[in-house]
Amino acid sequence: MEIAVISGKGGTGKSSISAAFATLKNHVVLADCDVDAANLYILFNPVVEKEKAFVTGQKAVIDERKCTNCGYCIDFCRFDAIRYENDKVIISETLCDGCVLCSRICPYDAINNIYEDKSRMYAGSFRNGRMVYGRLAPGEENSGKLVNMVRQEAKREAENNQLAVTIIDGPPGIGCPVISAITGVDHVIIVTEPSISGLHDLKRTIEITSRFNLKSWVIINKSDINSNISELIKTYCKNTRIDILAELPFDSQMVEAMVQCKSIIEWLPDSIISQKMIQAFNRITNGS
Repeated sequence: MEIAVISGKGGTGKSSISAAFATLKNHVVLADCDVDAANLYILFNPVVEKEKAFVTGQKAVIDERKCTNCGYCIDFCRFDAIRYENDKVIISETLCDGCVLCSRICPYDAINNIYEDKSRMYAGSFRNGRMVYGRLAPGEENSGKLVNMVRQEAKREAENNQLAVTIIDGPPGIGCPVISAITGVDHVIIVTEPSISGLHDLKRTIEITSRFNLKSWVIINKSDINSNISELIKTYCKNTRIDILAELPFDSQMVEAMVQCKSIIEWLPDSIISQKMIQAFNRITNGS
């Protein structure tokens, strides 16, 4: 069973909830697919047993031995990645799109294209089973493909270790990385918060999951900070036939647990919020 935890916006507590679910069973696969800002490896400190480079594309670099600083390439770069600086032609690594046009038109053959391979996929063991995560290097792209690599490795870990449950901590938003994280999963949990932006992004996220005919659930985190908007969220979910999986109260101990590198389940297993998450997890895994 694959359970993806996503959110339409950042800061809803998605990763804290993923961490809680990952520590409710002794043997699970945890896949951190928030590759632009992976953080669960900090919390769980996994023993890395496998590391694989992820090639995201190419970047142009100047061979200063051949470059005459003629500036011919500047006029052709539609990404504004090439410019003069201190009377020298330079290429911005973050702006370069790797289209290779500059290397083709350079009259002195002074521009080469190198593969970007600083991004990584890691796999190993953590205290509740197996963990896979990806880290996209700054300035590198194709995060959706790296998410797919993490998911494929998580599937192999589940099969090789005969683990029945995989928890996927997905990226926020509704873009390609999210689609890569949720495609083909058994359940999608959408974490939202009672704010205007939270409700707006929840609607957009439900539109995406509905298109893929995925079984979706909603968790309202910090539900008591604005009861009026919480009611609006519940009304919207009722009208769209989306089940509310849990309403979690605001609890500062959620943050304290993360500071202590523990999930709330590990930190305060008898707390109200922990009990609510246990009930939510059991509801999904027991098929009720």
